[in-house]
Amino acid sequence: MKNGGTGRRIDPSQPNQWLRLAVRYLARWDRTAAQVEHFLKDKGATPAQVKQTISRLSELRYLNDRAYAQRWIEGCLARKPMGRLRVKAELLAKGVAESLADRTIREVLRGVDEETLARRALTGKQGRGGRLAPMRAARLLRQRGFEEETINRIIRIRSEATEIDA
Repeated sequence: MKNGGTGRRIDPSQPNQWLRLAVRYLARWDRTAAQVEHFLKDKGATPAQVKQTISRLSELRYLNDRAYAQRWIEGCLARKPMGRLRVKAELLAKGVAESLADRTIREVLRGVDEETLARRALTGKQGRGGRLAPMRAARLLRQRGFEEETINRIIRIRSEATEIDA
């Protein structure tokens, strides 16, 4: 069986071969256990080999979905602020368990409310002192996974501030 990335043959009878392949996969990018599992299955590993490899990677601390989720949330919100619903959807799509996603979001975003996140999202898109029009701001916030109640409140507050400035 060929390893698609290197062209080398994989000997499925050698458990360390799967571990080495998984470590190379993890060396390129931080991954969840579900992503590694999917990768190994695609390469031809049996369910038992996948389970053994995932277990060993976890023992070696190469895999830790909780730490992955924390790093991902912190990095993502620094680059592209979004609402809790979108953060959760993104984590679930990456294979993080729902209960772990919920718990990690609560921990990482402790003390940060939705409005603060929404303001951060808008601040990053406004550019040189300008402001996004209310419709564009609302569309951006929807795309970033904010709830309608938060969007309406932010747009109303921004409109009131604009009226006071005028």
